[in-house]
Amino acid sequence: MRFVKALVLFAFASASIAAAPAQKLSSNREMTAIFDADQADRQNVAKIDWPVVNARDSERRAQTKALLDAGKLQTGTDFYEAAFVFQHGHELSDYLLAHTFAVIAAARGRKDATWIAAATLDRYLINAGQKQIYGTQFQTPNNGKTTQEPYDRSVASDALRAALGVPPLNEQERQRQKFEAELKDKGGSKR
Repeated sequence: MRFVKALVLFAFASASIAAAPAQKLSSNREMTAIFDADQADRQNVAKIDWPVVNARDSERRAQTKALLDAGKLQTGTDFYEAAFVFQHGHELSDYLLAHTFAVIAAARGRKDATWIAAATLDRYLINAGQKQIYGTQFQTPNNGKTTQEPYDRSVASDALRAALGVPPLNEQERQRQKFEAELKDKGGSKR
């Protein structure tokens, strides 16, 4: 029941933020700098020093939350960038907030936010002990075999995936093989 209450609160907050009147606003430069740093830390997956990046991620989430609390996230781009920052969290609440940000970004005209909306839901589901439904999450455990499991491929069709900007199943398999080969060649481990 507590979970349902949390989802209702997130939905209510999302609806009121997304329903804000459309204005010609500029994206927040500080949010863009936070997003750019987040993405820069992920450029060479096989060589990421995860303890260092995790500490930076935590600071970026705190900075993003401060911008949100101060009412400085306004545009679809602001919420799109915030979604990626919180997608890299470690708590279920981080993934729910990331998903909420992605929904707001799409509602505010950021059409490419549909992919991050799918990815945040998949990440939430996996970390809640459920199966992902779109196939956006890949892992390579120490055995070197890249996987998308747990993954229920029957929930969403390729047509629904396409509407969200998520590759179809056959393309996901090629992507999985590519990730596995890249990490094997570079001696990496976890995505």
